[in-house]
Amino acid sequence: MLLRPPGVLGSGSRPARACPGAVPVNQLPFRQGVRLAVDVGSVRVGVARSDPGGVLATPLTVLASGPGAKATRARAELARLAVSQGAIEIIVGLPTSLSGREGAAAAGAREFAADLAGRLAPIPVRLVDERFTTTEAHDALRRGGKDARARRQVVDAAAAAVLLQTALDAERATGRPAGQLIPARDAPPARDAAPARNEGPARDGVAG
Repeated sequence: MLLRPPGVLGSGSRPARACPGAVPVNQLPFRQGVRLAVDVGSVRVGVARSDPGGVLATPLTVLASGPGAKATRARAELARLAVSQGAIEIIVGLPTSLSGREGAAAAGAREFAADLAGRLAPIPVRLVDERFTTTEAHDALRRGGKDARARRQVVDAAAAAVLLQTALDAERATGRPAGQLIPARDAPPARDAAPARNEGPARDGVAG
C-alpha cells in the first residue's frame, strides 16, 4: 500500500496560505534515514518501513505474536529487523479512545515500547497516537479490492504504514520528531538480539 507523500495534494485541493513569519517546510530540519513503525496487537504485530529519505511509508511484514514465548519471539525478531534495516528510529502505535483515554491496549503498547527501547538502545523508540490508523488501513485495502479475509492478513502492516506516514508528515511539517520518546533508562535491561534457536528470519507477509 502506497501512501501519498507530503506535499502531494488531492484533486480540488488548494495549497494552504503561509502564515507571516513562518519557516517554509522545506527549510525545517528533517533527519534522513529509515524508520520502522509497529502496530501492536494481541495476536499479530504489523511492521512498516520508510524509504531512507523519510518520504514514503510502506507495509513491511506481519509478525505472529501472543502471550508468553510468542510475544518474546516477536519482539526479538523486530529488534533484528530494526538492525538489519538500519533503522534510525522505531515508532510504536499508542492506542487510545476517541477521548484520548488509555486502557489495557495502551498499557500493553507502552510496555512493548519500553522493552524495545531496552533491546535497541541507543536507537530511539517513540510512542505515537494511532487513533483511526486501523480504520484508515481497512478503507485503503477495501478500495484496493481486497476482501475481508485478505484484509485480515495484511491490515496490521497497513495500519503501521498509516502510523508511520503520519509521523513522517508531522516531523516534516514541524521540524521535530513525532510522539513521545521512551528513555532507555525506563526500559528493561538490553537483551541479546541474536536469532532464537530453530527460529528462521521473518518473511514478508504473515510470519507464522
